Amino acid sequence: MPFVIKKMYAKKRQKAFLYLVNELGYSQREAQRFISKGRLLVDGEKMLKTAGEIEGEFEFIYFEPITKGLVPTFEEEEFVVFDKPSGLLVHPQTKKTPYSLIDELKFQFGRDANIAHRIDQETSGLVLCAKNKESERDIKMMFQEREMQKKYLALVHGEMQEELCVEAPLLRFQAESALVRMVVKVDATGKPSKTDFKPLKYFADKNMTLVECSPHTGRQHQIRVHLFHIGHPIVGDPIYGQSEENIIRFLDRELTPQERINSSGATRLLLHASELEFELYDKIYHIKSKINFEKVAMQSLCEKM
Repeated sequence: MPFVIKKMYAKKRQKAFLYLVNELGYSQREAQRFISKGRLLVDGEKMLKTAGEIEGEFEFIYFEPITKGLVPTFEEEEFVVFDKPSGLLVHPQTKKTPYSLIDELKFQFGRDANIAHRIDQETSGLVLCAKNKESERDIKMMFQEREMQKKYLALVHGEMQEELCVEAPLLRFQAESALVRMVVKVDATGKPSKTDFKPLKYFADKNMTLVECSPHTGRQHQIRVHLFHIGHPIVGDPIYGQSEENIIRFLDRELTPQERINSSGATRLLLHASELEFELYDKIYHIKSKINFEKVAMQSLCEKM
């Protein structure tokens, strides 16, 4: 369990955040953020005031990363790239999440290492991670300035016969229904969004197409929604292209693997972050995933639970 409770002792009365700074090596900003999130407990009660004081025994909820041996696919002095498996979270959802990619990163490269961008839990493929705070800032600025070119591979329903450029604004749907907890939709009032699609291979026996996807913007679920919008939902997508009943059952973790195969075509979302291209510190990088996604996709179609 990455989050563990450790008992600590302050010999003299002092600001709690100063103890975390002086004894554990956190920055003041980090220490105060941890306190505000309730990760410091006195007599079992969360201290939420960032200027609060401590003396004597208290507890601190500490992130202690673990490893499962996931090896980086590419490494430089300032950053590293992992080929994330489908199903693995980038960050823990709760303090009870047993393992996520951030575990592997911090276990191997230290506390200051951090993930520079996110991909969905079910999306597999390349994730760029900074080894230190300086490179984290530079990499995140690169994403913000859209100086990163990303390519994905997706297996979609139906035959896509020609290259397409989809420019459809996306809106995070807001409503009371449990159905929309994860749903994004095409809407004129949404944020500008653009994705290029290029068909690579058509599987006539399955009526599915392997497609290269190049997003120009980075909206949530952008590729998934744009493909659904043009009538080619991704195989294995449990949200877009599914019935309301199955969406709710998936979100509530009630949909069985076999039911998911029957409704969406596969046991997982068949979307893979396959390439990253960018310039950093005066060097151009073009990093490709080492995973044979076509082979993985075909295996996912055949799995029977």
